[in-house]
Amino acid sequence: MASARRRTPRRRVWPKIRLLLVICVVAAGATALYPVWKKANPDPPELTVRYRTATPATAAVAKPSFEVLNDSGKPLPLSDLTLRYYFTSDGDSPYAFNCVQAAAGCSNIAGTVAKLDEPTEDADHYLELRFTEDAGTLKAGGNSKGIDVQLFRADHKELKQSDDRSFDAEKTSYKESKAVTAYKRGVLVWGDEPNGGGKQSSAKAAAAPAPLPAAPPGVLFDNFHYAGAKDPALFKHGWLVRTSKGGPGIDDTWSADGVTFPGEKDALGDGEVLNLRAATDGTESGTRQASLGTRSREFRDGTYAARIHFSDDPAEGEGGDHVNQTFYTIGGSGKTYSELDNEYLPNGGWGRLGPKLDTVTWYDHKDNDRVYTTTNKSLDGWHTMMITVKDDQVTYRMDGEKLFSSSGKYAPRSGMSINFNHWFIDLPFKGDRAWDMKVDWLYYDANNVLSVKEVDAAVEKYSGAGLNYFDTVQETR
Repeated sequence: MASARRRTPRRRVWPKIRLLLVICVVAAGATALYPVWKKANPDPPELTVRYRTATPATAAVAKPSFEVLNDSGKPLPLSDLTLRYYFTSDGDSPYAFNCVQAAAGCSNIAGTVAKLDEPTEDADHYLELRFTEDAGTLKAGGNSKGIDVQLFRADHKELKQSDDRSFDAEKTSYKESKAVTAYKRGVLVWGDEPNGGGKQSSAKAAAAPAPLPAAPPGVLFDNFHYAGAKDPALFKHGWLVRTSKGGPGIDDTWSADGVTFPGEKDALGDGEVLNLRAATDGTESGTRQASLGTRSREFRDGTYAARIHFSDDPAEGEGGDHVNQTFYTIGGSGKTYSELDNEYLPNGGWGRLGPKLDTVTWYDHKDNDRVYTTTNKSLDGWHTMMITVKDDQVTYRMDGEKLFSSSGKYAPRSGMSINFNHWFIDLPFKGDRAWDMKVDWLYYDANNVLSVKEVDAAVEKYSGAGLNYFDTVQETR
């Protein structure tokens, strides 16, 4: 007869079951309480964003400034970061941005304005700032130092900032701001998004953005996003508004009043343009001419390109003036004198009929030693004007079509400045009238002779990424 199986007494099993149940209950409770504990004991942030403002609630231009502090204990490439400043738009005008100054270099900072997918009472748009790889890396415990930017309406009307989420009139010196958000490779690491409750609410922000295109060496690009002739960014970016005495045209009539930056539907990205207005009532005292040029005179070989709107008719008043709408370079003196001109005269001048474009290379201005060609036709409208200089040969093109070449002694012998002028040759009649010349963008490459297609592609690439300005020419000198 088989022996009976031994059974484990129940009194030995139940204590184990009870222990297991207790463990499960404790674990479940801990799991349920973890979010509460975590909220009370969050991980320290990888970085801190500090903010200040340089304007009151009502202003022509918003002037936020930012500092990023690296709290992670590891090096932090600025190119990994994205900052967002939230605001409510005033009216239907597009907004524009520029960088005034930054330790990382304004040439390495891109800015774009976008609509929020889920607008709130204090935010329906945001300014997004990003950095190129050349912006550098913040060491552990490092501070980016001030990033001073400007945000303004393209129609230049006043802003109401009191209902802007990220604006704080009391923060006139740097203080932490959770109303400005920061992302590291697309992941929220600082601040509270609108409607986000401190969490990342935007699906788009979860994906790391594509790297910004690197600004090539020896290039100046500017698509003229400025608040006006007195915008500090204009001077910081190397431009001078002429107000000095002298010619050409009507002596001593150069004025900053004619230098503006209006929004333009035909501009790159529906942005702003440089507008140079030459205005007169027919008298010398009632005449104002306009000019903008680079402070630097270090431009020589390479490609000069600008998209320009020439005008056959005045914006105001009767036509017929002998106006000169000019894109030119000039530098040196005596044996090093250099000048390359594109001069459009819609009504002619100096005894010659218009409309006509003169493309001119100078050797000696005092002796009127120059070579040129004339294109006799109306250029009313937008055109891409180009000058290329290589191996002492100068070639002028319009919309990709070759107009004229000069060589030998008729080539630059020194560095030059880049200029846009609008002026009157003479004053043949009385009456108020005003003429406009517009410039959409300037692109200069010191190292390459480019085609119009290559220039257009570069301009679209950088502007599309929010790089409205960069200057790497000085870095190569």
